[in-house]
Amino acid sequence: MADIDLADPIVSAFVVIPALLVGALTAMDVTASHRLGEVRFATRRALVVVLCSAAWMAVTWIAAASGVLRNWDATPPPFAILVVAIVAIACRIAFGPAGRRLATGVPLWTLVIVQAFRLPLELAMHAMYLRGVMPIQMTYTGRNFDIVTGATALVIGLAAWAGRIPRSIVAAWNVLGLALLLNVVTIAIVSTPRIQAFGPERVNVWVTYPPFVWLPAVMVLAALAGHLVVFRALGARRA
Repeated sequence: MADIDLADPIVSAFVVIPALLVGALTAMDVTASHRLGEVRFATRRALVVVLCSAAWMAVTWIAAASGVLRNWDATPPPFAILVVAIVAIACRIAFGPAGRRLATGVPLWTLVIVQAFRLPLELAMHAMYLRGVMPIQMTYTGRNFDIVTGATALVIGLAAWAGRIPRSIVAAWNVLGLALLLNVVTIAIVSTPRIQAFGPERVNVWVTYPPFVWLPAVMVLAALAGHLVVFRALGARRA
């Protein structure tokens, strides 16, 4: 891959968006702690969130920069291990104590509208395709329709904030968003050099380079955890 300029606005989106997501998670956890009356260790938990996020981002960056993630001959490939780790961490966040605080202490509209980050992300991804970095099947002009989730998150989130939308609509949106996320993740996996489902000219290797590794390692993780937390929030409010 050609040298990447982090000063390039399109490239920097893959750094700025993950940083904003970490900031949003930290802020929402602190807010939830105060709303639930769990302020005793709120600052400590916020510090843990920041440090753990920074450590994860550093590890994945180093794995990408060193070429470890591009060892496709290994069994299992390191990239597959990364995918499993992403799912495990997302589930740990969503179904652990942090997920409980977010689901019960953060307004539902906030949990929904956070997913709007997928709109600028998809625009940045399409720009990378136009530059010949990303294969077309991972864009909204190919087989990836996740931009719908990002755009509708703004509409659904604002409607939920105004109290003009039933929970059933939010639940339906969440199911759709999760399905579209799983769709693009599947496309990304079957496009790797190990499978090459779309041919050798359309392989997905760009996410094994920094800073693009943070697309799966941070942004996909955040999207998955976010959908799971919304389901948990809907269940809590129903109860």
